[in-house]
Amino acid sequence: MRPTVNDIAREAGVSLATVDRVLNARPGVREKTIRAVNEAIARLGYVRDLTAANLARGRSYRVAVLLPDTESQFIQSLAEALTEAGSAAATSRTELKLHRFPAEDPHALAALLATLVQRDYVGVALMAPETPVVRDAVRSLRAKGIPVVALVSDLPNADHFVGIDNRAAGRTAGVMMGRFLGGGPGQVMVLGQSLLARDMIERRRGFDEVMQRDFPGLEVLQSLETHGSPTTLRQVVAEMLGNAPHVRGIYAMGGGSRTLTQTLDDMGLSGKLTVICHELTPHVRIALERGSITAVITQNIGHLARSTLRVLRAKADNQPLDEGQEQIRIEIVLRENLPALPDSTRQVSDDKAS
Repeated sequence: MRPTVNDIAREAGVSLATVDRVLNARPGVREKTIRAVNEAIARLGYVRDLTAANLARGRSYRVAVLLPDTESQFIQSLAEALTEAGSAAATSRTELKLHRFPAEDPHALAALLATLVQRDYVGVALMAPETPVVRDAVRSLRAKGIPVVALVSDLPNADHFVGIDNRAAGRTAGVMMGRFLGGGPGQVMVLGQSLLARDMIERRRGFDEVMQRDFPGLEVLQSLETHGSPTTLRQVVAEMLGNAPHVRGIYAMGGGSRTLTQTLDDMGLSGKLTVICHELTPHVRIALERGSITAVITQNIGHLARSTLRVLRAKADNQPLDEGQEQIRIEIVLRENLPALPDSTRQVSDDKAS
């Protein structure tokens, strides 16, 4: 039998009311009594059921999640997963509010973060690039006692990061690129939305580490930033391929896979280059099946969403995390190991392919 508060009271020789005050850090208890209760807790091995305690006292968790307002299929899928996780957590008195902000406007994001202080949130999660104004806004929230969790792309002054190890993801991309291309000779193009985003920086760093060490016969070209613009992506890809005729592979560090494959198709290069990208979106699935994308590095979005809520609740309660449970794994998907689609989404993908 698990020890109860009654056992603690009996072991410490105090009343149930005193045990309750100690457990909830309420004033009016002598230091000697607090020590006696805590020693009894340690002897009995008592582990508090925080969920039950919070329900008993009407404790609720109102959390905010901020995502860039883009047409990215990954962002849309993540928003849906977060909404679903929030609905499932409603039974444990958790309310998730999803906010969107202009993707290329850090000042608008900082202004939105500043308004959250007045909305009774117990925690905030955001997916955003690292800029001075965003760092200051995050620092301000934390100074007011609101924990901040970085989502997908790390922020150095956040309380916690939920996402894959992006440096390891870049190293994984490097191993696959080098082996698919047979070690060289040739050139590799690298695309990224913004090098202000830490996930892009870490992926590029990991990619370069492996390519320089293990595949020196392949020349990795400079990163091309697209800033989430299909027009920019199409232009920089066309210009680079026109000026670098020895490109044999493309590493797309994040976003723009749909425009990239369309551009390669328009240039008659679909299926002729090794293309490695991130996130198994509906379009990427189709491109894998058709052979215009070679491999995808992805993560379980449902796990990402559920972990975000668990971490925010733990931070709000100042409780330790189960690090193993919250570790988001890197997954590699090829055409040969594509996971089956649920029946409810198969028709949608078929429609998009037609």
